Amino acid sequence: MKKTPVLFVFLFITSLVHSQRVHIGVFGGLSAYNGDLTDKFLPKKVTNGAIGITGNYELTDQFMLRGGLTYTVVGGADRFSDKPSLRERNLAFETKLIELSALGEYYIFNLYDTRYSPYVFAGLAVFHYNPYAFNGTTNKIYLKPLSTEGEGLAGYPQRKPYSLTQIAIPFGGGIKYAINDNLRIGLELGLRKLFTDYLDDVSTTYVDPGDLLAAKGQLAVDMSYRGDEVAGGNPAYPAKGSQRGSDKKKDWYYFFGIHLTYRLGASGGFFGGTGNTNKRFGCPTVPR
Repeated sequence: MKKTPVLFVFLFITSLVHSQRVHIGVFGGLSAYNGDLTDKFLPKKVTNGAIGITGNYELTDQFMLRGGLTYTVVGGADRFSDKPSLRERNLAFETKLIELSALGEYYIFNLYDTRYSPYVFAGLAVFHYNPYAFNGTTNKIYLKPLSTEGEGLAGYPQRKPYSLTQIAIPFGGGIKYAINDNLRIGLELGLRKLFTDYLDDVSTTYVDPGDLLAAKGQLAVDMSYRGDEVAGGNPAYPAKGSQRGSDKKKDWYYFFGIHLTYRLGASGGFFGGTGNTNKRFGCPTVPR
């Protein structure tokens, strides 16, 4: 009896493959974040690579469901800012980020009839992150346990600890080129609207360093204020309530890159067969 669910899943996947409506794909490109530590698009010093795998299912020739798993590293640093006041603040962060997404994709034109089509997508994503910074040049310090803005401290009940697993709203678009009926390549930009302002561990104001020292220790104080590390910087920790970040806007991250997909179960393409790659040129269409 234990084999029955496994057999059912296998038969279901097999039926999808033979339906010729399943596309598998890979994504490769660039990623970056927007928040308190950078507001530029694809900033040169803190833009990183991103890689992912996808699976698409055609509901119609122009509308697809898409699932994806993406990995990247995003970060930001005041030292790269054009603003002297931010360089003097001297905060920084990085985080590895893993995202699982479910999207709907709509193509303006039918790619079985034409080679190019703009497309848009939107959906829901879950991502995991864990912001860290470097103490000096080598020691990686994870920031959430330090409560750098008083999250979870008794004297700051309004500042709740943030979760390292969050929901995001992915949306974006691009343009896709059909190499043939089975193989497609697209250039796309995908934005992620977040519901947290702590992707970078920076959001509101400085807390009393004495409170932070008593609750979390000297390392928390050191990582909360880093202006004293800048040449000529102020060695004094800012007064309680002084601006550290801004919670008026939530953080964002985004991807920009190439999405390559291949349709499974087709009679032509990479895996041989008689082929059916010329439907757009007026050849008869095989029912799918």
